Amino acid sequence: MIRIGIVIGSTRPGRNGETVARWVSELAAKRGDADYELVDIKEFDLPHLDEAIPAAMGVYEHPHTRAWSERIGAFDGFVFVTPEYNSSIPGALKSGLDFLYAEWADKAAGLVSYGVDGGVRAAEHLRQMLGRLKVADVPAQVSLSLFTDFEEMSVFRPAAHHEEKVNAMLDQVTSWASALRPLRA
Repeated sequence: MIRIGIVIGSTRPGRNGETVARWVSELAAKRGDADYELVDIKEFDLPHLDEAIPAAMGVYEHPHTRAWSERIGAFDGFVFVTPEYNSSIPGALKSGLDFLYAEWADKAAGLVSYGVDGGVRAAEHLRQMLGRLKVADVPAQVSLSLFTDFEEMSVFRPAAHHEEKVNAMLDQVTSWASALRPLRA
């Protein structure tokens, strides 16, 4: 069965990302088309990039990098849940991407972003980075507004139409992850 990691891209105290990722996970669990698992970058406590050898070489000096590599390498695709900070993604997500290379390659990814404008600038920036890592990002996307999908910008109350968008995005992620499987073999 295809394995999809739902990556919580923020480590900020009081973050909304964990709630959003759990919502995506609950919707995904109803589908039965893949094995969906939450992946919280915060649990890996990754520092700023501290590997002397470039990630493309696949030689990791530090235990935190090896643990991150093992976790990410086990998936066929991803759903990245990211807030928008200053028109981009959080530094923790950027670092998480930078630590690895081959573990991302030839896999599919969907995006769930949130922010005052739905996190769309963060999502576009993330797409650029994923392209460089050879991740096939699907066109279906979920953009959540802090004004309309959260009460007081902190209590998550997504509009009903977002469930359909999540399922459309997951349809694409699972089919693309399956199609890319021969490249990962």
